[in-house]
Amino acid sequence: MVTGELKNKVDGLWEIFWTGGLTNPLDVIEQMTYLMFIRDLDDSDNVHMKESIMLSLPYKSIFEENVTIGDRKVPGNQLKWSVFHDFPAQKMYANMQENVFPFIKNLHGDKESAYAKYMEDAIFKVPTPVMLDKIVTAMDEIYEKMEQLRSEDVRGDVYEHLLLKLKTAGTNGQFRTPRHIIKMMVEMMDPKADDLICDPACGTSGFLVESSEYLRKKKKAEVLFNAKNKEHYMNHMFHGYDMDRTMLRIGAMNMMTHGVSNPNIEYRDSLSDQNEDKEKYSLILANPPFKGSLDYDIVSADLLKVCKTKKTELLFLTLFVRMLKTGGRCACIVPDGVLFGSSKAHKDIRKAIVEEQRLEAVISMPSGVFKPYAGVSTAILIFTKTGHGGTDKVWFYDMKADGRSLDDKRSEVKENDIPDIIARFKNLEAENDRKRTDQSFFIEKQEIVDNAYDLSINKYKEIEYIPVEYPPTSEIMANLRALEKEVQESMAELEKMLGDEMA
Repeated sequence: MVTGELKNKVDGLWEIFWTGGLTNPLDVIEQMTYLMFIRDLDDSDNVHMKESIMLSLPYKSIFEENVTIGDRKVPGNQLKWSVFHDFPAQKMYANMQENVFPFIKNLHGDKESAYAKYMEDAIFKVPTPVMLDKIVTAMDEIYEKMEQLRSEDVRGDVYEHLLLKLKTAGTNGQFRTPRHIIKMMVEMMDPKADDLICDPACGTSGFLVESSEYLRKKKKAEVLFNAKNKEHYMNHMFHGYDMDRTMLRIGAMNMMTHGVSNPNIEYRDSLSDQNEDKEKYSLILANPPFKGSLDYDIVSADLLKVCKTKKTELLFLTLFVRMLKTGGRCACIVPDGVLFGSSKAHKDIRKAIVEEQRLEAVISMPSGVFKPYAGVSTAILIFTKTGHGGTDKVWFYDMKADGRSLDDKRSEVKENDIPDIIARFKNLEAENDRKRTDQSFFIEKQEIVDNAYDLSINKYKEIEYIPVEYPPTSEIMANLRALEKEVQESMAELEKMLGDEMA
């Protein structure tokens, strides 16, 4: 959560837009996103340049000596935030309109790329030079403050704070999954250099960005120093779908800022016949929006054949199975109702995952993880698509703390089960002797079958009661009589004292 001075600075930036005439919150967020992207391009270009020098690798800056914009040649350094933010207001505004914005709109040479598709209708809407000058100054102060805080998630927190102003967070699924939960899921799934990764409800591409960063940090040599793997990483590895063009635009820019040249971010209703993907991906990471119910008419017939329901949380699970290739893995967030719901559709999808695929883990998360948006309890399901079963036992973990307070403030706290979850998941052999009174344990498949495929941890967890010994009843009664006598004597003595005083 954004608090204190940083919150005041972000709110101040919002006020500049508002008083300057941009009163549509979505317009404000779009314009902020463009400007953040422009600034981030400068920063990321500098980082990549330094990395290439350290590694003795060739690197061609996007801000080369001269950049072609239309039929003009423009000095590349004039497109860098670190240069033009010092221009006088009028010159900066003209440079932004005539050079910088056209540059970012056509940054990707492939006109069929996701970035090109969602930037083609982007419009620079800041109305005056004075307003742009104020915005740029305010953004420099925000970035300076973010740098001082040195929090890996501060950028995401700032964007989350902006989404709050839309007053739609939590109702149309546009609130982001907490970054530390995304990081945990990515680390548990350990993406490979040849993976084909998809988030069918990608929003701003949080899971895809974190996967790309994980590969850059943990498998840099394998991914970036191998020509074939690097080409796959840049152009084919990452796929995301969403139905909000603003989110797609932000997601595409987010991926490019993080060094992925051509992410496959598309406008698509994942649950409809528009999505024809079958047995395509090796890894799915997702926290899909759970809107409630959909009309059968707009849901893919293939999904309804497997799970006849209108509930999106069940349809998305069915979709994940369909989209994965054999051997593909999935880590997804589901509301708790999916784990124990008693309808035929609930039981059918759980049975399909347990009997036809290989269910590996169920991680129960506390209800405060998605506050302040929602207090609903959720869980993470991890499974592998086999097409012929393979579940023999399932690992359960009862997460009690995620390093944040479980109230609306979500302040940092010491209690944090995430490192333990990752460590135990990566060494499941050591979990075999754990008891059901422990925080994590295995449950045999047959017991899950016998319980109608119930996957809620409370169905299997045992609570260890510590016996408390009480004295015999006769002793308790004797003590009560003695206490009663003592009270009576005290009352008599008090009455006598009062009587003496009145006399």
